[in-house]
Amino acid sequence: MDGRPCSKVACTTDAVSTLTWVYADSMAVLGPLSRSADPHSYDLCEKHADRLSVPQGWQVVRHVSLGS
Repeated sequence: MDGRPCSKVACTTDAVSTLTWVYADSMAVLGPLSRSADPHSYDLCEKHADRLSVPQGWQVVRHVSLGS
């Protein structure tokens, strides 16, 4: 493992996405892996990012990287 690990318990896969929550707007925002770790966000591997579920009534905003 060269990068940051997935935040899910017992997952040893490298993270590829960062998840943040906007509680006031009932929104989860999933985007490319942030440049640095933030204790208020979750870094997820591809599998866990694809399986993301949120509370009923919440929306998910998925940002994708269009290039490097």
